[in-house]
Amino acid sequence: MGPSDWLSFREQLIFLLIIILVLCVNTSLQSQSYIHRMSIASQNIAESGACQDSCTFTLVESIADNLTYPSKDPLFMSTYAAHKRLLAKAKQKIHLASFYWTLTDADERSPDNTSFQGQDIFQNLLSIVKDGKLEVKIAQNITNNDTDILATFGAQVRTLDFKRLVHAGVMHTKMWVVDDTHIYIGSGNFDWRSYTQTKETGVLIEDCPCLGTDAEKLFEVYWYLGEPNATIPNKWPEQYGTSINISSPILVDYNDTQGYVYLSSSPPSFCPDGRQQDLSAILNVITSAQKFIYISVMDYFPMYIYTYPRRFWPKIDDELRRAAVDRYVQVYLMASQWNHTAPYMKAYLKSLYDLNMIPRLNVTLQVKMFTVPSSPTQAQIPYSRVNHSKFMVTDLHAYIGTSNWSGDYFKYTGGVAFILKDSRNASNETSLREQLVQSFLRDWNSEYADYVK
Repeated sequence: MGPSDWLSFREQLIFLLIIILVLCVNTSLQSQSYIHRMSIASQNIAESGACQDSCTFTLVESIADNLTYPSKDPLFMSTYAAHKRLLAKAKQKIHLASFYWTLTDADERSPDNTSFQGQDIFQNLLSIVKDGKLEVKIAQNITNNDTDILATFGAQVRTLDFKRLVHAGVMHTKMWVVDDTHIYIGSGNFDWRSYTQTKETGVLIEDCPCLGTDAEKLFEVYWYLGEPNATIPNKWPEQYGTSINISSPILVDYNDTQGYVYLSSSPPSFCPDGRQQDLSAILNVITSAQKFIYISVMDYFPMYIYTYPRRFWPKIDDELRRAAVDRYVQVYLMASQWNHTAPYMKAYLKSLYDLNMIPRLNVTLQVKMFTVPSSPTQAQIPYSRVNHSKFMVTDLHAYIGTSNWSGDYFKYTGGVAFILKDSRNASNETSLREQLVQSFLRDWNSEYADYVK
């Protein structure tokens, strides 16, 4: 090999090394892109104290078939329409956190063909998975036929083992995160019944990367813990943390108004640095109320009811009593009456109502139970015909969550919530909080809600 040949060989070798180096750097950058994107979003929020996006918040509900209201009463976007909208908006990825899946009626045939909305959502999602252009990830509580089918065609599915991770509880979250930009959080499960056979409440958040990136962090916690043999870190890595919480909510422009927003999570061990625990969010909303507290929740127990021995758990109960007695806040609590209501729940509810009977306290603490009517055919559908909502609204805050209210849900069970506080410049006409007030009062004053006595 002559000098010129050696130079040519050396140049080729250097060129090859440069190519390898570029490929390595590019791979490294790609692997860090998610962390970098989250970090930049968090820094921008922390530095500005406000969301730079103009977002859209929409109150979402399912009104069970045969549940009717007077024509003057307000109605809001359906859960079905909201989920269809999210699927249509997706351009890169769809991340879903779920309790269980029965979008198809393979588990229980719909006797009146009302499963079509759930089946349509499933077929839309299946088409997206088969197309292969979008990343679809599902974090779930249990394996099931629906997600098995989706996984067969390319969806990534992980199942969280709560018995091993937390020694109790379940994954009870119902959350959609699309392109780190659009979100659904609410009571609606991935179940055909959640569109037509149960009453649900949620929030659809659109065009809002500042919240979308934060919701994605909630999902990434689930995704990490869905790995085989995963364990909960003693300290979560920095990329899972957030700066958005009670102490530093972000000011969001939405619907031509403004509000301060953060997302909360449970159980506590699923909360990295900065993440607000769900129970503390609820207690803060209650203790901040000055005029009224309206609550709609399926189950209400000042107890641990799924672990033995059963133990007293008065954290929320105490604060509701304190609000009514010490601050003269009007408290209206509406729980659900259905085939699976524990008979002793009424005793706890009545104990709240009985405060009204104490002379000279001047307390307003009203309690009702909401019953979804059923035709003989509808009554045959298992685990349906119930007000499944989990929300609270006060003169200052709106809270929309995924958990029932007993001690188990906040110590052992996976759940998330959306919390909004109106800014001083908020417009009542477009405020999500005001819409939630209207939704609650519609139900409270309806023929389906009866006082607990």
